[in-house]
Amino acid sequence: MGGAVAASAAVFATVNKIAADSMADPPDEDTRPSKVTIVEFADDGKRLAAARRDKIIKSKEEWKKLLSADSYQVTRRAVTEMPGSGELLHEHREGIFRCVCCGNALFDSKAKFESGTGWPSFWEPIAKENVREKLDASLGMVRREVKCTLCDAHLGHVFSDGPRPTGERYCMNSVALRFLELTKS
Repeated sequence: MGGAVAASAAVFATVNKIAADSMADPPDEDTRPSKVTIVEFADDGKRLAAARRDKIIKSKEEWKKLLSADSYQVTRRAVTEMPGSGELLHEHREGIFRCVCCGNALFDSKAKFESGTGWPSFWEPIAKENVREKLDASLGMVRREVKCTLCDAHLGHVFSDGPRPTGERYCMNSVALRFLELTKS
């Protein structure tokens, strides 16, 4: 079975790399200034309030300067990191997961669970306003893509095979997230 997993991972990595390399950067979705509503959270995880914010819009060159190569590929080009490779896959400390691009609070560690898929999984976002879903019909299947509301970063996909209470599995790429451990005061 170990050989089959390794072979599957190799095929996945190859297809993912070929797909990413063969396509140009996707066009910017919406470069018009606009306002979005998100729920802000303090670094201690405390819910603050809903706030109207300017949508964060940067050029491809600006994003490339701000992000690691892997984070850029995932968040700005919607590439998927290899299963089992992410630093946050086995992160179990108490804290919050923020967008690597803009710092928007996305997930609380209390909603994280081990899905066995190879990616960090959550049964709900920290606030529904902070993420948005988009239909994704790439790779010959229909999925629900999850994006950061504030900066449009690609985070991963959501599936309807998660645990209670929501039945949802937000399957996220580690390189799209930044973990902030809660400190006890």
